[in-house]
This record gives sequence, structure tokens and C-alpha cells, in this order.
Amino acid sequence: MIKRLFDIIFSFLGLVAIAPLLITTAILIKLDSPGPVFYRGARVGKKGKQFRIFKFRTMVPNAEKLGGPSTAGDDPRLTKMAPFFKKYQLDELPQLINVLKGDMSLVGPRPEVQMYVNIMSEEEKKNIYSLRPGMTDWASLWNFHEGEILEGSPDPEKAYLEKIRPEKIRLQLKYVKERSFWVDLRIILQTVVRIFK
Repeated sequence: MIKRLFDIIFSFLGLVAIAPLLITTAILIKLDSPGPVFYRGARVGKKGKQFRIFKFRTMVPNAEKLGGPSTAGDDPRLTKMAPFFKKYQLDELPQLINVLKGDMSLVGPRPEVQMYVNIMSEEEKKNIYSLRPGMTDWASLWNFHEGEILEGSPDPEKAYLEKIRPEKIRLQLKYVKERSFWVDLRIILQTVVRIFK
């Protein structure tokens, strides 16, 4: 209950505080390429319930039809402004809307697409999806710029499954086991430091 109240208060205050930044980013996206401002991909949330995530669009329209869900830093589907948005995590900021709605939390295991959830073990699903997915977690801090690891890979999906996913799952399970209000504050603080470092 305290976690949800914290999410509501700080996602609302966050959206109000960064409204000028959100508007500026939206304008830059429209000037950069044709298509919608937001990317609204399907993600798996608490108890396996699907929801539509809010992210600023960093790829060409219909990018999902042109390739898989993993995105390398040199992916040809990326827009011109995408590297800048991703460097400062600007594309992730609209997820505060998902937090306010209750689809997500500020801190929790990052939401996945259904195809990756399908290959989880039952124990992994049971633990990870007992919580709302979050905007940041231990795995996010470990792998802050995923696209850089995948960059140059001839098969980004295979590279994700082999180089990123096992450690990501391990860290998500670690969060589920050790979660607390103070752990959440620590993760939020470290995330802010990483963005501005």
C-alpha cells in the first residue's frame, strides 16, 4: 500500500515537473520523422496481465514488423534523434503515465514482451510477475544502455538471449527476494545518478 501511494505521488509530481521536457521531446520526435509521438507496445505486467507501455518513439513507424523486440545501438530502424533520447533515457520518461495508471511501479522488474515471458520457467514467472513491473531495477542499473551491448551483433535477438537475459533474470529475482522501501529508494537514487553521470 505504501509503495503504491509512493508511486502515485511521485509519478504525478514527476509528470508535472518534467512537462516542459516531455513537450519539447514530443516536438523533436515529430520534426525528426513521420509517425506517432508514442510507442505503445504490448508488455506483460503483474500476474501476467498485458498492458500497453508508454515510451517516446525512437524507431520508424511499424518497426516491430521490420525486426525483433531487441534493439541494437546501430539498428537501422532507429530515428536520427534516437541515440540522444536513449543516452539520457528520455524515451523512458512517459512510463510515469503507466506508473500513475497502476500498470507499473517506479521500481520493479522491467516489463517484457510476451515472447520472452513464454520461455521463462514457471518459478521465474511466479516470482517476477507477482509484482508490478518497474521503470528501473537492479537489472536496469547493470545494463543501463542495452543497445550498446547488442551493437554490431549480426543477430541481436540471439545476443540478447545469451549475453543479457540470464543476468537480467537473476537480478530481477534478487529484487523480488530482497525488495523493500529502502531498496527502492536506493535503486531510484542510483538510477538518477547514472542518467546524469
